[in-house]
Amino acid sequence: MSLIKEKINSENLPQHVAIIMDGNGRWAKSRGEERTFGHKNAIDAVRNAINACNEVNIPYLTLYTFSSENWKRPTDEVNTLMSLLTETLLLEAEEIFSKGLRMHVIGNLEKLPTLVKEQLLKVVELTKENTKGNLVLAISYGSQNEILNAVKNISADVKEGKVDVENIDEKLFENYLYTKDFPPVDLLIRTSGEIRISNFLLWQIAYAELQFLNVLWPDFTKDIFFQCIVDYQNKERRYGLTGEQIQIQ
Repeated sequence: MSLIKEKINSENLPQHVAIIMDGNGRWAKSRGEERTFGHKNAIDAVRNAINACNEVNIPYLTLYTFSSENWKRPTDEVNTLMSLLTETLLLEAEEIFSKGLRMHVIGNLEKLPTLVKEQLLKVVELTKENTKGNLVLAISYGSQNEILNAVKNISADVKEGKVDVENIDEKLFENYLYTKDFPPVDLLIRTSGEIRISNFLLWQIAYAELQFLNVLWPDFTKDIFFQCIVDYQNKERRYGLTGEQIQIQ
């Protein structure tokens, strides 16, 4: 058993961990390979994150799989990513199901190739009764677009008399987001050493703990994930209160 895993307090787990999986291209270039080589070698890191999350019973894991901005990348790279996504889903669907995980997808799925979209929805349907954990893939996802769409939909409902302007609050707004059925993010992890959010779950990470790792995504291991949880548990989460107020509660 991992010595780091043994340090984790099972009574103080984040309910929702989100990961920005960054660094595939740099990992490949450091080995004299094309960027696509990094994407192909990132599958083990994805498995490590899913398995580590499952082992310590964290109920929600969201992976930033493909952003709305990623469509601007070179066509060959985008095509490789889409092919890898389909291949990975075919290979991992049974494993995801056998672990009792339920898969969700958030993002603008209409932009995806038909085969990719169909495969995603097939796995979502296959796992819809599973209850041991939730794997959320953010694909063709951009948080600003998500928020703008929520505003447009609320505005339409106000116009149709379905929503009273005076009743618009955080809870109502969240019901118009892709993540309406998920808890807020407690811990956001980004690999590759970059310190930015990259249009990912901007509303949902309002009070999340942020960890930026100097590790390229293909090198991500279960022990790295466990250490992130240990570091998270050493933080005092105050939600705008003072440390003294938190201790009294």
